[in-house]
Amino acid sequence: MVTSEEKNQELLRDTCVEVDLGRIAYNMKQIREMAGPEVAIMPVIKANGYGHGAAAIAPTLIDEGAAYLAVATLTEALELKAANMSWPVFIMGHTPDRLLHHVVDKDITQTIFSFEQAELLNELSGKADKRTKVHIKVDTGFHRLGKVPSDDFADEVCRINELPDLEVEGIFTHLALTGDAENEEQFRLFTDFVSLLEDRGCSFRYKHLADSIACVDFPEYRLNMIRPGALIYGMVGYHKGHLDVKQAMTFKTAISQLHYISRGEGVSYDYLWKAERDSIIATLPFGYADGYPRNLRDKGYVIINGVKVPLVGVICMDQCMADVTDVPDVCEGMEAVIYGDGTDGSMTIAEASALAGTNKNDIIARISARPPRVYIK
Repeated sequence: MVTSEEKNQELLRDTCVEVDLGRIAYNMKQIREMAGPEVAIMPVIKANGYGHGAAAIAPTLIDEGAAYLAVATLTEALELKAANMSWPVFIMGHTPDRLLHHVVDKDITQTIFSFEQAELLNELSGKADKRTKVHIKVDTGFHRLGKVPSDDFADEVCRINELPDLEVEGIFTHLALTGDAENEEQFRLFTDFVSLLEDRGCSFRYKHLADSIACVDFPEYRLNMIRPGALIYGMVGYHKGHLDVKQAMTFKTAISQLHYISRGEGVSYDYLWKAERDSIIATLPFGYADGYPRNLRDKGYVIINGVKVPLVGVICMDQCMADVTDVPDVCEGMEAVIYGDGTDGSMTIAEASALAGTNKNDIIARISARPPRVYIK
């Protein structure tokens, strides 16, 4: 069954992102089986679900046993809460003090790392007659958010733990994934600090540091919660372990117009590509404003009627051109697969990231909101 975002909404563009919810459910099952029943799963759906549509994939993740839906910002959290107030939402990033009332009002779980912010959250929670959940962020070397393990920070966490209208539900850190020795040092710093706090009477329902890579490659790092992001969408980044996941996204469009040009004629800005033969050029209605990497000029390709077709000329903001001379029975309106799972010869997200000189998360997260999302159930 295929539906556009929300339900049976008319697609207003030929360019769209198709998301296979069955594959997302399959990936969640694989992660659950790998982690085992004692490990909670917090899927990371920041950046609009890595381009897949956070609110649209959330029900599938909840149905498959997600303990939390993790996002980076308050705006992302509020978007999910607007879709369903009952969803458990965790903000991994910093929320400014002036906005913490939203966290309390919407029953969002917040990352904190200072007594001052905890005290303010506690005050807001008391006024609202609520008890707000928080997770403590520990900086074990990433140096992004949190405080380094120390006696002073331990004192601070213990003071936070005594606030009556806060529930210190979890404690976590993030790996730099530099190498085995560095990973082990971060893991040791974190677990030693947690043990120190527990010896001082603090308790934490959840302890977590493993992302998609770490939860596969380092089983001992799973503790009792993991934060898979890329794995949910079928993106593979591990090096030592293995998990069978399937790419959930397909990026598609259709030919807008065909141009019959002669040898020597140029295409797109500055005529940086010129035909070496009489050619048929297809205009495709997608470009870098849709999130396609502009630096894939002379590298990118699409699949049309089973044929690998090179993109030619400079990629424009809204359109690009492809040499379809060798496509049998080519016609306007014919489907073109921009990114696929590779089974039809299409460019995978992994291949696109390698060609663009970036990582897979960047490729999918940069796909803008402009292409409508279509969900296969």
